[in-house]
Amino acid sequence: MKDQAEALRKRLRTAGSRKTPRTLAVVSGKGGVGKSNFSLNFSIALSKKGFSVLLFDMDLGMGNLDILMGKSSEYSIVDYFDRNVSLKDIIMNGPEGLRYIAGGSGLSDLVHLDERIIEAFTEDLSTLFIEYDYVIFDMGAGITNESIKFILSVQEIVCITTPEPTAITDAYSTLKHIHLVDSSIPFYLVINRVQDEKDGQQTFKRISKVLQSFLGRESFYLGMIPDDRSIQQAVRRQIPFILYNERSQASKSILTQVERYRNKHFNEKKAANGFPFISNLKRFLFERKGEHHEEN
Repeated sequence: MKDQAEALRKRLRTAGSRKTPRTLAVVSGKGGVGKSNFSLNFSIALSKKGFSVLLFDMDLGMGNLDILMGKSSEYSIVDYFDRNVSLKDIIMNGPEGLRYIAGGSGLSDLVHLDERIIEAFTEDLSTLFIEYDYVIFDMGAGITNESIKFILSVQEIVCITTPEPTAITDAYSTLKHIHLVDSSIPFYLVINRVQDEKDGQQTFKRISKVLQSFLGRESFYLGMIPDDRSIQQAVRRQIPFILYNERSQASKSILTQVERYRNKHFNEKKAANGFPFISNLKRFLFERKGEHHEEN
């Protein structure tokens, strides 16, 4: 009886202290705009402020977060599905206390996974999430049938673009795609490789105006990242630029964006179990499984 009472008290303490992390998806309309570099340095900046952060590389088949950190990851998400390695074991240690899961092609056939595997995957995520303040998904460029399920499950979306017309057009197309499925997910915009703050503001206004005119959609300017030489130097040396040169304009911009983001949290998506991402993802995956069975 004494053991049962102690076990109950332990469960209650765990439940009372567990975290409900904020979930963000970092997206872009096209590749090569600096999305993964932003995801990594933004995550490190949050970690440096004392938050527990898990960065999930969802750029399937093209994951490069570990390369940007100069690391060779022992495991990736592929090992979870193909080799039955536990989710906790595939989490790698990054700089400044950051934890990350390396990318791979393990989720490319998530739509077709057995329901039992999906159930186990979402259950493992639930257990994992209680350890973090933020879970950030670095998505692949554009939208796929698999990535949209994760994107629609998060609480907030950060879209990375550059001032180039093609990048702006592709960013709008991506945000439009998301909006037409769910118009409630908040959009943040980061303008990369700008000449100065004015260049970033003008680019944001162009995208914001189109979103407002055609979708009636508000967006929030998270900030800009200058076309800083130290970024290229850091990438070549495989060191996150916020650690390579903390005084660079790019590093200062990331720190400003973290503060701006933390002061601008939108309303959370609510879920009965306290984990909106998990319940949303489960719903999208099982809905898709149902559609697949109907087609067959």
